[in-house]
Amino acid sequence: MRGVTLPGGETVPALGQGTWYMGERADRRKAEAAALRRGLDLGMTLVDTAEMYGDGGAEEVVGDAIAGRRDEVFVVSKVYPHNASRKGVPAAAERSLKRLRTDRIDLYLLHWRGRHPLAETVEAFEALRAAGKIRYWGVSNLDTSDMEELAGVGGGCAANQILYNVTRRGVEFDLLPWCAAHDVPVMAYSPIEQGRLPAGGALDIIGKRHGVDRFTVALAWVLRQPEVIAIPKAVRPEHVDANRKAADLVLTAEDLAEIDRAFPPPRRKQPLAML
Repeated sequence: MRGVTLPGGETVPALGQGTWYMGERADRRKAEAAALRRGLDLGMTLVDTAEMYGDGGAEEVVGDAIAGRRDEVFVVSKVYPHNASRKGVPAAAERSLKRLRTDRIDLYLLHWRGRHPLAETVEAFEALRAAGKIRYWGVSNLDTSDMEELAGVGGGCAANQILYNVTRRGVEFDLLPWCAAHDVPVMAYSPIEQGRLPAGGALDIIGKRHGVDRFTVALAWVLRQPEVIAIPKAVRPEHVDANRKAADLVLTAEDLAEIDRAFPPPRRKQPLAML
């Protein structure tokens, strides 16, 4: 599988796995963990979660999935903005580590901006990194102006996780170019718009040409950019397998032109979209 290189030089899979909405029901926990393990078997060894998801339940599912396989997995988690203070960050990280049943988080992100200054959050992240509790830190849902402010605080941001898919292209105007110019990889959450992609249009037509469904096409479209990591969530085995196919699907110039006609790129700055 193609990889994306982090600022520190480490390469991670361009296609990972998300866990939003996992861990919310006990009767689904085994199936969710099994889906993640299936993804690991297929090379999708970057797994994204957050303390927010299922009030920590998703982190527990991840802990189940990576048990006995921790060293092959790149674990990403996120801290709530209201916990992003000097004292709040390490306390939140310890809770996440306990739920994940691991001794380190590979990439720890600020989930979105809150009342605590970025400089304070970065200071707390760096302290965690020095202590070996996290290996890298980054952010999520930060727009271009936020990233410029963060750069003024100091270097070290390993990723910006944002909403990005064929129906949400606003970030292409300025945020994606900014991140590329500053060597900050982008993690695309909800890369298939949580299954709400329109049926019967360009994506289905392209999918028929390639023998895949519209969701695989949309995911391959996100993965076309070398600096972008996609983290779709799947629980059913066939959906995990369909996601994996996207990493090997090469869209043609004709395919990309059709997608541009159906989902035009932005012509001006747009507010950062969030879910």
